Amino acid sequence: MKRIVLMLCCILMLVPIACTASKEQEVPVVRLHEVTRSVFYAPQYVADALGFFDEEGIQVEITTSGGSEKAMTALLAGEADICLAGPETGVYILNEGKADHPVIVGQLTKRDGSFLISREQIDSFSWSDLIGKSVIGGRAGGMPIMTLRYVMAQNGLNDGENCTIIDSIQFNLMAGAFEGGEGDYVTLFEPTATEFQNAQKGYIVANIGLESGEVPYTCYFVTDQMRSAKVVQSFLRAIHRAQIWIQTATDQEIAEAMQPYFPDTSLESLMIVAKSYRETDSWKTELTMEEADYQRLLDIMDFNGVLTGRPDFHELVDNETAANAQ
Repeated sequence: MKRIVLMLCCILMLVPIACTASKEQEVPVVRLHEVTRSVFYAPQYVADALGFFDEEGIQVEITTSGGSEKAMTALLAGEADICLAGPETGVYILNEGKADHPVIVGQLTKRDGSFLISREQIDSFSWSDLIGKSVIGGRAGGMPIMTLRYVMAQNGLNDGENCTIIDSIQFNLMAGAFEGGEGDYVTLFEPTATEFQNAQKGYIVANIGLESGEVPYTCYFVTDQMRSAKVVQSFLRAIHRAQIWIQTATDQEIAEAMQPYFPDTSLESLMIVAKSYRETDSWKTELTMEEADYQRLLDIMDFNGVLTGRPDFHELVDNETAANAQ
């Protein structure tokens, strides 16, 4: 009898452990595919590092896709629950006439996050310095190269006339191509831009985002079926908490939160780029998108000759879902 009681006590002691393990297994996993890994997306990494996702009861698995089209492909193929990509990708899909197009449920950045890098140090840069030169701008049709073309044209520079814009190199291969001798200039995101400058591989001469003005640059997409999912709301609430946190955090606090995601980048470099993106007001403080900014996006796409129609704002952007998470 004593042996049976002892066995029952042991079983009862194991029950809480089994329940805990069961609960841990039930934590929803959100598969997030990001366009690239960049300090530009600081709120996303802050949300993960500071446990905001955990507090919302979700686990987020981040995959770096290496391009907006690849992140979107993963979403449409069911390999991702949410994708972080350029909004132009959604415009393309809408203009193809697909009824089951993805929707934007949150905006993360509000201007181009790239910097123009020169091969040689220039003390007093002028856009006229690009006359007769070549610039690696990214893949054709992507926001980085479209914003670059738009800014260059505003400064009297037109591809094929007085300069050359290289559009045949994938986004994640641009830094390597420039380092290997391709192009006179390249546009790079942080922390790569600062790393290049620190290593004297190139020199930052202009901030593309300040030149172009505010535009919805990187957004969270979900499929129409997922927009009302509880995990999407949980994800967005965590992102918004990070957006708020960054507003009052110090550059060092932001850098320390992001460092696990950039193990090869020094804390000092991360502090520099955090300061840069804060000073240029690149991060959104809310998830919703302004329709005027969306129209500016369409104007830039139209200028680049890739816009076959101007989709209605409310057809692509779900501000209601975004607002409910704030």
